[in-house]
Amino acid sequence: MSKIVKRPPNPRTGVRKPVSSAERDARVDLAACYRLAAHYGWTDLIYTHISARVPGSEDHYLLNPFGFMFDEITASSLVKVDLDGNKVDDSPHPIHRAGFVIHSAIHAARPDAGCVIHSHTRAGMAVSMMKRGLMPLSQHAMLFSGKVAYHDSEGFALDLDERARLANDLGDKPVMILRNHGTLVAGETVAQAFSMMWHLEKAMQAQVDALASGLTLTMPSKRVAKAIAQRGFSNAKIEEYTEGQSPLGRLEWPGLLRMLDRIDPSYRD
Repeated sequence: MSKIVKRPPNPRTGVRKPVSSAERDARVDLAACYRLAAHYGWTDLIYTHISARVPGSEDHYLLNPFGFMFDEITASSLVKVDLDGNKVDDSPHPIHRAGFVIHSAIHAARPDAGCVIHSHTRAGMAVSMMKRGLMPLSQHAMLFSGKVAYHDSEGFALDLDERARLANDLGDKPVMILRNHGTLVAGETVAQAFSMMWHLEKAMQAQVDALASGLTLTMPSKRVAKAIAQRGFSNAKIEEYTEGQSPLGRLEWPGLLRMLDRIDPSYRD
C-alpha cells in the first residue's frame, strides 16, 4: 500500500470571495508589512504578529496564517478574525489564537489603532531588559520622547486577563516596551505603524551600540527631545514642513511598495 503524503499548506491559497475595495487595500498593505518585516530581519521564525483592523467592520481584524514565514504572506492568505480570535471568513488557514491576545487587547482599547506590530528583534529584546528602557540618545529615539509605555513580563501571553493590564499600561501612547520580551507599536495605519517600528528599531540598535562602547554618552535636553517628538509622528499642521505636516508614516509607504514590487510582487496575490 502506498503511503499517503500530506501536502503542506500552500501560502498562495486563501480567501477568494469578493471583498470591499477598502478591505482589499488593507490586505495588500498588511501583506506588504509582513514582507517588509522579513526584508529588514524583524521576524522570529513564524512567531510574532502584525494585525490590522478591517476598514468599516465591526471589530474584525486581519492576521497572518499561522505556520507561514513572513516572506510568504499574501493579501488573500491573511485571515479575518474577531476580537476573540475566531475566524469570520472562509480561510483554510489556522491562526495562532494565543498570539492574538496582545493584539486584541490593543485593538479593543484603542479604536485609533489601525495596525499593531509586535516584534522580538535582538535590539528590541536588549532594550526591554534595560531598566531605563529607551533613552533619548539619538534623533530616532527622540521621536518617541514621552510616547513610550512599559509593561512588565507575565510570561507567555496566554492569559486573557492580561489584556486589561496591557491596555491600561499602553494608555494613549503609540509605543510599548514589553519588559524582558520585546516591543509593540500601534499606528493609525499600516504605513504609520511600519514607519514607527522602523525608526524605533534604529533607535534601539543605536542605543545598544552606544552603551556597548563603554564611553561617556551625551544626553540631549528635554526641550530638544520634546520638539522632535512633536514634529515627528503627528497629524498636526506644522509650518516647517513643505507638505504642511510630518512626512513620517505617510510619504515612505509608496516607495516601500515599489521596492517590494521590484523584489517580489506576489504579496498582492
